[in-house]
Amino acid sequence: MALLQEREKEIFETLKKIKGVHFVVIGGYAVNAYTLPRFSVDCDIVLQERTEGEKISLQLEAQGYVKEKNSSQQPPYHGKFLRYVKKLGASFQVSMDILMEEIIDRQSGALFPAAWVLQHSQVRELPGKTIPEKLKIRIIDVDALVVMKWVSCRNTDVRDVFMLLPKVKDNSWVREEIAHFTDYSARFTKIKEKITSKEFKNNLQGVFGYVDEQTFEKHVKAVLRMKEEQ
Repeated sequence: MALLQEREKEIFETLKKIKGVHFVVIGGYAVNAYTLPRFSVDCDIVLQERTEGEKISLQLEAQGYVKEKNSSQQPPYHGKFLRYVKKLGASFQVSMDILMEEIIDRQSGALFPAAWVLQHSQVRELPGKTIPEKLKIRIIDVDALVVMKWVSCRNTDVRDVFMLLPKVKDNSWVREEIAHFTDYSARFTKIKEKITSKEFKNNLQGVFGYVDEQTFEKHVKAVLRMKEEQ
């Protein structure tokens, strides 16, 4: 737990020290703003202007981060992308993944303009999972976050969608946006198969912690309604 706390504390301190750059948090840390927090080693941020990448690079380097040129770990997105890594010990580190101008989903090839992400974002409170701290920062809206994760549809994205869906404000908008980027029905079928599998709840709780049966069923219904309301 101590290592997890150190990593999360480092990410929070890094975000607080970034000045004069307009960015939006997406990915795992964005999920934490809306539902039971889960831990993430990487922090994903989006910049609309590539020139702001130079500003944030200098600030990260001043905090001890090093630009990673050849990563053995493929991020879920690619395109105009920078990864900065900071070692916190001999065998563990944190990373800041910076996506500029556009986000291209590696799974589907869908392209999300950074302007779309900024348009669907606002300043929110980000709670820590392992540290007693809350941070005010610009985060992607829950509806847009569900769109991005539904489109990608990796196992971790399905778990996040499952936890986020009861918070969605406009199901119709979410469906329309998903259909703009990918085959909605095919993605729905894939997500339904995963959340109704025998192992799904155990895998979910391995990431988010204990989820009682009533809450679990509430989230299952929220997912299934995405098909019923079509």
